[in-house]
Amino acid sequence: MATQPNKNSTKTASKKKSTSPKKTVVKNKIAKKRKSKKTSSSKKNIFIIMGILLTLLFIALGYFLGKNNREALPKSVISEGHYSTKALLDDLAQLKVKKPQKGKKEKLEKVALKTKKKIEKPLLEERGQTQKVVIKPTEKVKQKEKKNVALAYRGKKPKLVIIIDDVHTKGQIQAIKNLGLKITPSIFPPYTLAKHSNLLAKQVNHYMIHLPMESGNKQFNKQTKTLMTSFSDEQIADRVMEIRALFPKAKYINNHTGSVFTSDYKAMKKLYIALKLEGFTFVDSFTVASSKVKQIAHEVGDAYVRRDIFIDNTHKVSYIHKQLRQAVKKAKKNGYAIAIGHPHKVTMKALALAKPILKDVELVYINDIYKRK
Repeated sequence: MATQPNKNSTKTASKKKSTSPKKTVVKNKIAKKRKSKKTSSSKKNIFIIMGILLTLLFIALGYFLGKNNREALPKSVISEGHYSTKALLDDLAQLKVKKPQKGKKEKLEKVALKTKKKIEKPLLEERGQTQKVVIKPTEKVKQKEKKNVALAYRGKKPKLVIIIDDVHTKGQIQAIKNLGLKITPSIFPPYTLAKHSNLLAKQVNHYMIHLPMESGNKQFNKQTKTLMTSFSDEQIADRVMEIRALFPKAKYINNHTGSVFTSDYKAMKKLYIALKLEGFTFVDSFTVASSKVKQIAHEVGDAYVRRDIFIDNTHKVSYIHKQLRQAVKKAKKNGYAIAIGHPHKVTMKALALAKPILKDVELVYINDIYKRK
């Protein structure tokens, strides 16, 4: 006899069949959400890692480029015996070092007197830090070290130096040579209007470099590679070495404008020391009364020689002759004088007619009154 199916079990089975697909859908949705969360979090992690790697890459690239940019000049243009950027910066850095305490200074000076060497002693591990301290030598040591100081020489007859600034063309050099007088041209370093002005130095035996330096007039500061007070030690050092490479035989430099730069003690001292280390002597054009060059020159043991008079602020022969007479008067009083003019046609004409005015002085080049031992 056949048994009839249980109605209750049939209903339960049908309920299970009807509800199981819904549960499956819900479970799938939850699984998908979990999966998407995992995917998004892993994406975030990947982006973070990539960001860190890119940052490290940029830092490494910046360091590499910065390291390469420190070498402003190719090694081929710097002759033997010139300072490297690093060596020059090391010497410039001495200007910023704090003075040691009195007790330590006295001890180190006693050692210096025995060794008779330049005093530059590192004091190590002071309060857990390493410091480099530069000690000033005593007077006895100073006298022995002043072998390369700049000195001014006077003779029996008053001496007059005439410098012609702003020289940058062959025509100007030729006009100066045509005078037949001992005139010192001061040549601009290469710039936009005279890209090879350094080659003019080969046409004369005596010359100077006319170095553009920061002035109060922004228009003047636009000239190529004008030295600014905001320049770093490295920028000043690189510029000085570039000038040395361009003018390998030059000994004297004077400033073009530069009222702001020469009045800034910190910037001017860095430049003065850098020039001295490269074998240059700085002659102050004295474009402003607040110039710090005199103070700095005396601090390093050099004689201070500056421009006494400008001869052609007014472009007239009569005015230029009047200024030349003032220069002769100063030379007679002090033993020497320095006059500065410019390569104007009227200035060349006035100088050509000035022999009667100059008869009481000896017209000389700058190195005849201002040189190193």
